[in-house]
Amino acid sequence: MIQSIIHDLKSQDIQPDKGQLNLINNLISNYKVEKSIFNTLIKRGKKKGAYVWGDVGRGKTAIIKSFMKQISKKSISYHYIDLMSDIHNKLESNSNIKNPIDRIAKDYCKKYEVIFIDEFQVEDVADAMIIGNLLIQLVNKGVELYITSNAHPDNLYKDGLQRQKFIKSMESLQGALFIYNLDGDFDYRMRNIHQFKKNEISFSSDKGDRYIEDFLKANFSGDVINHENISINSRDFMCKASSNNYLWISYSNFFGQPTSSKDFIEICNKFEWVFVSEFEEYDDDHADIIRRFISFIDIAYRENFKVKFFIDSKSINNLYKGSKLSILWNRCASRLQEMQTIEYLESTKK
Repeated sequence: MIQSIIHDLKSQDIQPDKGQLNLINNLISNYKVEKSIFNTLIKRGKKKGAYVWGDVGRGKTAIIKSFMKQISKKSISYHYIDLMSDIHNKLESNSNIKNPIDRIAKDYCKKYEVIFIDEFQVEDVADAMIIGNLLIQLVNKGVELYITSNAHPDNLYKDGLQRQKFIKSMESLQGALFIYNLDGDFDYRMRNIHQFKKNEISFSSDKGDRYIEDFLKANFSGDVINHENISINSRDFMCKASSNNYLWISYSNFFGQPTSSKDFIEICNKFEWVFVSEFEEYDDDHADIIRRFISFIDIAYRENFKVKFFIDSKSINNLYKGSKLSILWNRCASRLQEMQTIEYLESTKK
């Protein structure tokens, strides 16, 4: 089993390090304990899944998904946001019964033996009360849970309303799951994004879009991609795609819209990454687009935010052909060059 998982990770350009191999071995060991029918004392100590936490880009999602490919049980994978959406839909359908969470837990138990929840994060008080109760019921009914998160269970839902109730649920959950900190400095997602050198200008738009979308799917495998407009500050703007973690925009289309600094701040707060493609060269006839782009770069740079530009560094200086904004543009062009370096990306906020 371990070799199959390692082979699968290598196919994703992940060479497992010591911490990742240790996690894989622990996952397999716990699974093999369950498979044993002879040593009941060992089985009693079996954990009912795992909670893996650590910085972004450490391979948490890839490892759990590779592990789940090896187990022969009825399973399902959810991004946390999609799980909560499913739960709220079920709550609405069961609003006429006394204990809807009990019914929902039974429903999941009938369908699945294993549930994977990716990027577990709790920010809403109603969600905190719901998910804490539900997860405890699931493990008590025998469902195995595999959860990934950027935070230790003790640090979830910090400063939230009625947090003590949620923490009690998390304490019970910690007793049932194997808690593992996948630490380390190497960020596979960051490396893959930085090394992606395809210049969207150099090939047709359709082909370029396919390259970029495949690239995003590979590096944000747990995300559901939305191709509709993006809502920022209660206004809709055109975008190429968005997910729970990133926003992909067209330079010419997005900055051709009446965006403002307030919108750019909201984007930096809402997403982990912004990807920008479809660059065009503009002069002073399109100074409004250049101004908005400069404003976005100023804010992203100030916020220490991660942006990937699908343009080669030599073409950056040619994006602006005018003179009115030359002083502002020279500073912006310098920042664009810096923001493409691995040093800048590694210094950005988590």
